[in-house]
Formats: sequence, structure tokens, C-alpha cells
Amino acid sequence: MAPRVPAAVAKRVRLGSLARAGMGVAVEYTTLGRTGLRVSVAGLGCGGFSRLGLGRGRNEDAAIAVVHAALDHGVTLIDTAAAYRTEDVVGRALAGRREGVVLATKAMVREGGRVLSGAEVVASLEQSLARLRTDRVELFQLHAVLAREYAHVMAEIVPALLRAKAAGKIRHIGLTETAPNDHGHDALARALEDGVWETVMLAFNMMHTNAREVLFPRTRAQGVGTLLMFVVRNVFSQPARLEEEMRGLVAEGKLAAEVAADPLGFLIHAAGASSLTDAAYRFVRHEPGVDVVLFGTSDVGHLRENIASILKPKLPAADLALLRARFGHLVGVGLDGPKVAG
Repeated sequence: MAPRVPAAVAKRVRLGSLARAGMGVAVEYTTLGRTGLRVSVAGLGCGGFSRLGLGRGRNEDAAIAVVHAALDHGVTLIDTAAAYRTEDVVGRALAGRREGVVLATKAMVREGGRVLSGAEVVASLEQSLARLRTDRVELFQLHAVLAREYAHVMAEIVPALLRAKAAGKIRHIGLTETAPNDHGHDALARALEDGVWETVMLAFNMMHTNAREVLFPRTRAQGVGTLLMFVVRNVFSQPARLEEEMRGLVAEGKLAAEVAADPLGFLIHAAGASSLTDAAYRFVRHEPGVDVVLFGTSDVGHLRENIASILKPKLPAADLALLRARFGHLVGVGLDGPKVAG
């Protein structure tokens, strides 16, 4: 049976039929774990290096155009955060178009060297709601939580979030990891011992797949929704960055020199992927346990390409087998991002 799509979303997609036809694929939807939310399998991420283009020198009108293009193509999940400094732009973009959108944002749990109180996190939520020009968010996430902070989160912050949820300001709550500082998913593995979290956001890519054993069996069993980040980082989009990473892995004895010489070229062929970015999105999209694949962009053309890749069939079985044989043992590759001191 085809998934039920919110009426507002179906209307947007019908009105945007010309854009959809250019993609040659139909937008797909899924249920985000036990939240019951129907969401597009492709979610627009408003952070990363691009920040809707604001991080690359684009103006706010261009960033709003990216959000509008995502909506026109049937994307229903928009993920932002106070730390991304894109909430105001997202709020402006959603003016008159809020219906049917699953809006997700986040608050940090630390500032400088200290962890925040529950009241401070709720104050961040209130500020986010004001910037987003809305009275509630479908998903509110604690941002980049470290394992060492988790006990404080449960004792001090979660009770405040549950009160905000009861007040109707939050529909569901989730937790995101800080991938560059937690290659083993320690924070999320600890969080899955508690029943409070309805979603988790985690890093998973062609060379960092340990969530396959550490997290996905548990999220699937518990009905915890998953959102993927770090799917396409610089290692897969910049050849020089891939070469640098491969040299480092060879020096560490983690990769054979002959493999590092052309590590991913086998993926590009007529029956396979059209580019490494295409391969990266298709690789994660069909992993059991994955609900939403987040993508970020500063360009409407790239947005269409990214969505199209996410909606393509899985990579050929032989390519998937070779990826696993070559890189299945690697951990922490492609997680370039901010480090947390201490």
C-alpha cells in the first residue's frame, strides 16, 4: 500500500510536477520510527559547511530559494539548529508554507566548558521558536551530546524537555551525536538504554559503517527513528581530500597502498553510480534501519541532483560487497568537523 502523504505535501508536489518530471523519480516517504511522523526519505539539512549557502557567501534570499526548491520537490523534513544560524532564514522560507512540514531543530547542551541547565535549554528552544516563526516544532533534538554529558542530560535536561512537550512546544524529542568526537557512537548507544528518545541523528557513510552493528539493530527493535548525517563530507566530494585521507590510512597500516591508489573508482560505471556523491547517497539510503538521509546544499541544481540520488535504487551487489571488503573495518573516516575540547 502506498504511504499516505499529507494533503499539503501532495498539493505542493502536484504544483511542482514540472520539477519532479525533471528528476525522473517520485519522491518517497516513510514513517520516522515510533513518532508516527510521515517524512520524506530525503531531508534538507541546514547546517554543515554550506548552511543553505550562507556558509559559502550566498545571501538570505538565495538560501530561502533553496528551502522553497526542497519543498517544491516534495521534501517535508527540514533540519536546522540554533548553532547553525539558519533558523531565521528557515522561518522566513516557511512563511505561508508551514503546513505539512516536519520541522526539526536543536539546542546545545554545553557552552564553553560547562553543561547547561534544563531551564537554559528550554530558553534556547523558546528562542528557536521565535526565529522559526512557529509555536512548536515536530522534533526537538539535543545537539552533539557526548557520553560524559549523558547522565546530566537525563537528570537535568530531559525533565525540562518533557514539560515543554506537555505544553505543546515539542511533539517529539531526539538526540544527536558529535560524530568527530565519538567514532564509536558511545553517546547514542547509552541513550538507547532509555526509552525517552524517539529519534537519533548519527554519522554513517561508505567508510564509516560501524552503526550497522552498534546502533541499527537496536533502533529498529525499539522503533527509534534515524536521521543520517556526514553522508557526503569533503572526503567524497573533494578528490584532494580523499587522496589525503587515503595516504593517512596507508601510513597507519589501515589500508593497502594499491587500494588507496584508486579507492572508489570501481563505483563509477554504466550500471553503477554516476559520481562518488551519487554513490554515497545511494549507499546509505538502502541500509536497513535508515529512515531519513540528510543532505545540504547551497545550489538548487545540486539539490535536485542530491534528491535524485537518494531516490535511486541501491548500488550493485558486487559494488556493495567490494566496499565492505575494502573499507568495512574503518572507523571515523569522513567525519571532518568541529572537535570538542577535553
